[in-house]
Amino acid sequence: MISKVIFKNIKFNNINPNKFNKYIVKNGLFVFPAGPALASIHKSKIYYNSLQKADFVFFDSGFFVLLLKILKNINVYKFSGYRFLSLFFSYLKKNKKKTIFSIDPNLYFSKSNKLYLKSLGIKKVNNYLAPNYKIKNFSDKKLLKLLKEIKPNFIIVNIGGGIQEVLGLYLKKNLKFKVTILCTGGAISFFTGDQAPINNFIDKYFLGWLVRLLFNPIIFFKRYIFGLRLIPMVLLDKIKVEY
Repeated sequence: MISKVIFKNIKFNNINPNKFNKYIVKNGLFVFPAGPALASIHKSKIYYNSLQKADFVFFDSGFFVLLLKILKNINVYKFSGYRFLSLFFSYLKKNKKKTIFSIDPNLYFSKSNKLYLKSLGIKKVNNYLAPNYKIKNFSDKKLLKLLKEIKPNFIIVNIGGGIQEVLGLYLKKNLKFKVTILCTGGAISFFTGDQAPINNFIDKYFLGWLVRLLFNPIIFFKRYIFGLRLIPMVLLDKIKVEY
């Protein structure tokens, strides 16, 4: 079975969702780049670098998975941020003593995310409102200080793609204790009810993009059109696989 797919020097991990329990106990930076984000790697070297330096890169994009299959005859498991969090939250229900640190985009989502995590039975839930980060010369010493004091088991980064991975790499480099950093972006909102309703059926059959588009066409139409740039990128790239 394929263990890794190397696309544009980014090492994607081909992980069967059924093997989730094997990986959730590992530490490091977990990222789930969406199709449009992958199509934009040439625009931001800093974002590109964060994907290259991540410990685990998952196949979040169903479009990317289909392109690999159709254009390169490479078969991999789709493992979206939604699917990962679904399994992660089930894991937390059985491991309620874990300490969670949630980094949120604003006060509304911070309250909503904390309420949901508390509903799982987790007692130690800490939230942090992300400032308006600038991708260049990235720094957040206040956040580092908090994390070093709390030493959570898991950090869930719930801010937008493109910046969350940069934040994740910044934390990976500056935190010396063992921690798992999950860059799942807005995926937690599928569970809190703050985003389009997605379930396992929709995720399994790669229909998440359609649901998002129907619920918020203004934002997602342009994003998905841009994501079509992945087609020539996959077609022309000399993609390598590891077994």
